Amino acid sequence: MTQDIRLVKLINGDMVLGKIDENQGKIIDPATVQMMPTQQGGVQMAILPFGYPFDNEIEGEISTEHIMYHYKNVPDDLKNKYLEAASNLTISSASDLQNLQKMAGGGGGGGQKGGSLSDLLKG
Repeated sequence: MTQDIRLVKLINGDMVLGKIDENQGKIIDPATVQMMPTQQGGVQMAILPFGYPFDNEIEGEISTEHIMYHYKNVPDDLKNKYLEAASNLTISSASDLQNLQKMAGGGGGGGQKGGSLSDLLKG
């Protein structure tokens, strides 16, 4: 069973992120991607269960017959947020690990130079 996470646009215009199963012709565990404007004039993306507000979990299936467009690239941040939302697990990035190392006093000038607790927390 081959599955990879893809961002697609459905024939109804919805942007959906999910695991594509080519063998079954389905999008498994679909999530709607909605863009919301910010006060600073930018755009923020929200990932919601496809069945929201009636379904609060990312689950279900959509036939790939309803796909109008496959986005070529899916940003890694968006994939990670989808995986976090679908699995209820938090995915750490390389920068998170570097910050952890700094807090432990290694590699980045953390706690061994006699800094204050507030300096440590600023990381």
